[in-house]
Amino acid sequence: MIVGKSSERVVLFCLENHPLREKLCDQLGLEQGRLEFRRFPDGESYLRIDTPVSGARCIVLADLSYPDTRYLAHLFLFETLRELGARSVGLVAPYLCYMRQDRRFRAGEAVTSGVFAQSLSRHIDWLITVDPHLHRYHSLGEIYSVPTQVVQGAPALASWLRGQNDLLLVGPDAESEQWVASIAEASSHPYVIGAKQRLGDRRVEVALPDLSRYRGRTAIIIDDVISSGRTVGECVKALRLQGMEAILCAAVHGIFAEASDQYLLAAGLQSLVTTNTIPHSTNGIDISELLAPPIRHFLNQDGSKSR
Repeated sequence: MIVGKSSERVVLFCLENHPLREKLCDQLGLEQGRLEFRRFPDGESYLRIDTPVSGARCIVLADLSYPDTRYLAHLFLFETLRELGARSVGLVAPYLCYMRQDRRFRAGEAVTSGVFAQSLSRHIDWLITVDPHLHRYHSLGEIYSVPTQVVQGAPALASWLRGQNDLLLVGPDAESEQWVASIAEASSHPYVIGAKQRLGDRRVEVALPDLSRYRGRTAIIIDDVISSGRTVGECVKALRLQGMEAILCAAVHGIFAEASDQYLLAAGLQSLVTTNTIPHSTNGIDISELLAPPIRHFLNQDGSKSR
């Protein structure tokens, strides 16, 4: 076991198969929790926990993409673990949903990031996530009332890029510059940053600087989240206009709403690769080694408090 006496149990539960489950259990020596989860014909959730959890510290590994169809089932899991005697319930949500609406842009809008954070905080003891959309918030602590830890996905992308030759890293907008610059420095590749103008939820324009000095290189668009894919798609168009032929994309979170992965490949991307924060066929970069240390931290804290 990670902390404390050998009799202390740490059990990891996952409602759906997740590529990080086996990796985290192997690296941290966690027990895999067994459960039965299904839906009734009307869509309501059925949940039964098969692994005894009384006195155990429990971790839930959750895919929170498309949260409106998944969140309620996770609340049932959190609360059932507590009812069955779990000592604590921590959440590893590699992708953290409901971070987009961080202010009221128009009168009457729901600030859903705060509402969601308040709700989730009532059911868990701590939270670990990867690269949440912290645009107007300085930290998750502004909206979450439980201890949180943010893991940066940049080192995983930099490790994947390191050793590849003749690359040009491309950030789609000014918001990505600091992030892309750190990856470029760590992987020893040049980079450029585009200028993005958002015209709507699915309409954006991307302009790039002169790339004539980089012709012949492979352009790799670097992004944190791909949802509709429109930003990356416009970046592909801008690269092709300047004669860049080999174009790839690497991202931390691949949501790929409305089959946007197929749209991007049809738009001219030669390949897509994502980390395994959200299960998808493009998962080619493992993030588990970056998640293990903060999980150990929270388990050690919890273990010291309980003794």
